[in-house]
Amino acid sequence: MSALLRNTSSGIPLSFILKSELSDWQAKQPLFIQNWLSNTGFEKQGLALIPDPDSGQLNQVICLMQSADDFWAAGNLANALPAGSYQIQGDDTFTEQVALGFVLGGYEFSEYKEKPTVKAQLCIENELLYTRIKQQADAIFLARDLVNTPAVDMMPQHLSQVMEDLASSHGGEFSQWVGDELLEQNYPTIHMVGRASENKPRLLDLKWGADDAPLITLVGKGVCFDSGGLDLKPSSGMRNMKKDMGGAAHVIALAQLIMAAKLPVRLRVLVPAVENAVSRNAFRPGDVIKTRKGIMVEIDNTDAEGRLVLCDALSEAQNDNPELIIDFATLTGACRVALGTELPGFFSTERDVANGIIDAGLSVNDPVWQLPLFEQYRGFLKSDVADMANCSSTPFGGAITAALYLKEFVEPTTPWVHFDVMAWNLRSLPGRPAGGEALGIRAVFNYLQNRFNH
Repeated sequence: MSALLRNTSSGIPLSFILKSELSDWQAKQPLFIQNWLSNTGFEKQGLALIPDPDSGQLNQVICLMQSADDFWAAGNLANALPAGSYQIQGDDTFTEQVALGFVLGGYEFSEYKEKPTVKAQLCIENELLYTRIKQQADAIFLARDLVNTPAVDMMPQHLSQVMEDLASSHGGEFSQWVGDELLEQNYPTIHMVGRASENKPRLLDLKWGADDAPLITLVGKGVCFDSGGLDLKPSSGMRNMKKDMGGAAHVIALAQLIMAAKLPVRLRVLVPAVENAVSRNAFRPGDVIKTRKGIMVEIDNTDAEGRLVLCDALSEAQNDNPELIIDFATLTGACRVALGTELPGFFSTERDVANGIIDAGLSVNDPVWQLPLFEQYRGFLKSDVADMANCSSTPFGGAITAALYLKEFVEPTTPWVHFDVMAWNLRSLPGRPAGGEALGIRAVFNYLQNRFNH
């Protein structure tokens, strides 16, 4: 991260020109620049590296923008520009608009590579602006790193260390319940899903903030690898299941951002961390489990395990009467079918909260989309032998029925938001390399800032 961003004023000028204004702008430039742009095909390429006519050294960079609000206008520049330091030309508002895209586009998961690629650096003189961009980029880089890390190095015990280190660095508190302690403390579904793995299941708990501040509780699905259990996934469906702890990565990154910005809230982060493995003691289709809340759940499909670990964590989240519960989970393929992989869907029991998050996301170019908690579909979770099943009896509306399952474990008086995210870029876009991704955390952070930072 530090290799991409510097708090200094020195740098090669980096200017952005609207395509609609290119002709007028170009006509006002010195003849050397006009000829250079014409001869290098600037309008087609959208990027011009202009040398000093005397020394031949790079003197300035010109980049075309399609629209004035193009958040990702600089998203490819960290890789496209020669190694060196650059400074965006424009006021702080414009710089903030495009600088984060520049930094995020330079992300590279290099943990298992010999030499990381040398990148261009962005210089930002305004210290407050530099700090805001760095905090957001650090959080997103953290989420990407966690999701991209192979499961062999990102099991429940590794997530535990990440959260413990995070709590320590920000003056928070960390605790956890491991293995059979989950049964002793009444977290039966977390234990059930994770018991077949040699990597013991855990409930991770981070607390931070003043006791008299409003309590916000974040819950993240931490299935560190999902084989599908006895309802085993095919190899194609299992290939990227290291990302099934993407919900945990999101709430950990969001927590880091909240703590770094010192939002005036009391924060609690709960991550049920498990591996859904196959062994002689794996849970089975047809089993019935009594959840922490006391609801009896029949297991229809062992590959619908995320909602099982989340339901105990959501029940625990109620204990402190939080002002708001927000969970993130890589929960259903159905949400991807509905919205694609790049637009995260969410559900909410409070219209004002939902509208606030949508508006906050749009204002920072982190769009999210609300889906309905359509109660009529609750009947699809009916079980003949228990209070409910963990999986719908129909393939239709899968994201909704999964959300309705979770809703059973949240008190009606507690505002609740549930994000169903992909946590993965299938393709590379400006500022968003293929691989692990954080979706919606800037929208939620901006909402929390607007609501509590008075």
